[in-house]
Amino acid sequence: MLPYTHAETIRVRYGETDQMGVVWHGAYIAYFEVARTGALRALGHSYRDIEATGVMMPVVEASIAYHQPARYDAVLTVHVEVRERPTARMRFDYTILGEDGAQIATGFTVLAFMDRETRRPCKPPAFLRTLF
Repeated sequence: MLPYTHAETIRVRYGETDQMGVVWHGAYIAYFEVARTGALRALGHSYRDIEATGVMMPVVEASIAYHQPARYDAVLTVHVEVRERPTARMRFDYTILGEDGAQIATGFTVLAFMDRETRRPCKPPAFLRTLF
């Protein structure tokens, strides 16, 4: 099943832009999250399902490279890819493309699996291990 890929479409909202009409740099993290949660939903699960097992998934690392600006009202496609089986961590790689197919940004996030009670690293829920 690896690599697993998924794409989400996002329209840039006015509140995500600066005075110049360019997407604020921090909005890209939110776009990554939309794609990541969409990818999990496409697999038939959600963060709620993960949390119901007593496991939390905090972001422990993030990186973004900005290639060209996205602007207000643009339609972006956020591609997310999982290339490796989850262990105590899970990495998601992202590519954001504009309507013309131009690369807007690339990046990744790493999320840790953490026991809700002990706040210690733990294994991913069984259903995630079987998906990948």
